[in-house]
Amino acid sequence: TYSTNKTVKQQIIVVLFWATLGFIGIPNIKYYYAFLFFVYIISVLANTAVMATIYLDHNLRTPKYIAVFNLALVDLLGNSAMVPKILDIFLFNHPHISYNDCLTFLFFCYVFLSMQALNLVALSYDRAMAIVYPLHYQLKVTHKFMFCLIASFWVFVIIVILIATGLLTRLSLCESVVIKSFFCDHGQIYRLACNDYTPSDITAWILPALILWLPLLFVLLSYLSIGYALAKVATVRERMKGFKTCTAHLSLVAIYFLPILITLRLNIEPNARIINLSLTSVFPPMLNPIIYVLQTQEIKESLKKLKGRITTHYKNRKVKFKK
Repeated sequence: TYSTNKTVKQQIIVVLFWATLGFIGIPNIKYYYAFLFFVYIISVLANTAVMATIYLDHNLRTPKYIAVFNLALVDLLGNSAMVPKILDIFLFNHPHISYNDCLTFLFFCYVFLSMQALNLVALSYDRAMAIVYPLHYQLKVTHKFMFCLIASFWVFVIIVILIATGLLTRLSLCESVVIKSFFCDHGQIYRLACNDYTPSDITAWILPALILWLPLLFVLLSYLSIGYALAKVATVRERMKGFKTCTAHLSLVAIYFLPILITLRLNIEPNARIINLSLTSVFPPMLNPIIYVLQTQEIKESLKKLKGRITTHYKNRKVKFKK
């Protein structure tokens, strides 16, 4: 913990390190961090496999799989931005992080977590157009449209998080610089300031609305329109067929939003809250590619084809080597 009564400019120079306090008084917590490392490795392998499959199989280069590819990329980058740093801080006992590094850590974590939610918006739009307007789907959801939609999400998120991060740089820190979280949390940082933090406080209310609640509202409205469209389908078999195309996306929505909603609604003690939030941050990027592989027939078939090509190529090389 550091203390200073100097001017704002001097404080930014003096406070070179932020001490992060993650879990307090939990025995054998290192096993939890080892578990996070295992989750991270699975996430890297699974998301890389999904991206490679979409890139190599020309049949998967559709607007829907542009969004799926971007989701896998965001999951990979998000976990890579968060988990290695968490392990370095806590597992290897490096509890200090420089001021600039903390803001950089915050920026990338929030960008990738926000993009996960907005990717679900892109996928829900794709499913809504496919079921509600099946005859116009190819006109409404084109490659150009999906690229532009995802690019606009990236630009929007980067600008919003840059503003939130930039507002933190104007704050003066006079007392504790210990962040009681598992990463450089926006709310934890601006509440440490001893000068007026109203702009950051307002941002803290606006950010969740823009990157969490509005995406969730859009997803819910999309599925209401999908449900209404399926209710008008004559046969139960056709309804189930249409609904089945949404199961993978619904699973992703549940995995991302439900833990956040539960954590925000329940009044739980700090350690349990931190564990819940850390799992909420690292588990969806691991589960998303697994769900798509298990529940999407196109990716299953593509993986089988790629496996067959690799096996054939390996056998041919083996025969040439023997000759």
